[in-house]
Amino acid sequence: MRIILNLLWIICGGFLSALGWLLAGCFWCLTIVGLPIGLQCFKLSSISFNPFGKEISYEGGAVSFIVNVLWFLLSGIELAIANFLMGCILCLTIIGIPWGRQFFKIAKLALAPFGAVVRRSHYL
Repeated sequence: MRIILNLLWIICGGFLSALGWLLAGCFWCLTIVGLPIGLQCFKLSSISFNPFGKEISYEGGAVSFIVNVLWFLLSGIELAIANFLMGCILCLTIIGIPWGRQFFKIAKLALAPFGAVVRRSHYL
């Protein structure tokens, strides 16, 4: 079931979300200081390709808070707004609600991705 949902996810806009993460990662990798942040963006892009069956919990500390503030100001707002709007569009129909909820999950992750831990859930 999870495979079918993730394939439909890519068709319903998940590809655009993952592309946004990839572009943000390329932007951050232009400098040596931003390289760890860019690598994190590439990891989050892979999460954005297949979000079904994954849960996100936040276990950050002081360093992740500082990096999240920097991320929020430079890249997080754009990615969060784009994912939120896609979620709103998909939630206009009853069939699109599961995919809209995944966009909302990724929008929340786009605001503060550092310190987030992704775990595989067992209910799907």
